[in-house]
Amino acid sequence: MRSCSDVINGRHWLAREYVWFLIPYMIYDSYAMYLCEWYRTRDQNQDHSTTFRNFLSQNRLMITHHAVILFVLVPVAQRLRGDLGDFFIGCIFTAELSTPFVSLGRILIQLKQQHSLLYKVNGILTLATFLSCRILLFPFMYWSYGQQQGLSLLQVPFNIPFYCNVANAFLIAPQIYWFSLLCRKAARLFDTPQAKKGG
Repeated sequence: MRSCSDVINGRHWLAREYVWFLIPYMIYDSYAMYLCEWYRTRDQNQDHSTTFRNFLSQNRLMITHHAVILFVLVPVAQRLRGDLGDFFIGCIFTAELSTPFVSLGRILIQLKQQHSLLYKVNGILTLATFLSCRILLFPFMYWSYGQQQGLSLLQVPFNIPFYCNVANAFLIAPQIYWFSLLCRKAARLFDTPQAKKGG
């Protein structure tokens, strides 16, 4: 992001090459999620097809997210955009900065450490990185484009191609949903027993 002084025409090799890492990662992540489901339900004597159907129905949004990255984002990033927009690809990559905190939270839950200080600190870091790297990222991209074009933030959506706004809406919608889930979980985490008694 910092190496592209021109947000439209600036180039950086990592914006092109890192996309190839997404393909095996998304396939691995989907498979790992399925394996977790299989190990979780193996005592229920379900066959693989039943477990797989349950996995798909319970993880619809995440599976859709992975499929969109594989079958839409990768072709757009590698071919359809041409030589434009490495800055924006870099911005989209920053969304993954929240992933280690989300993953650590899941690990701590599996280790039954939900009431530890580490879990609470990690929860705050998860919210902060998710908000800044997955939600506020979109206004930042619009603002950056506006700065270069001499437009205010509010003028940008009306001065870029319509499909750019639609694509951004599709990208930010699941992020807002997941962030709302994280906020609800955080509210429950910091809801003290005294507050529950008083309420």
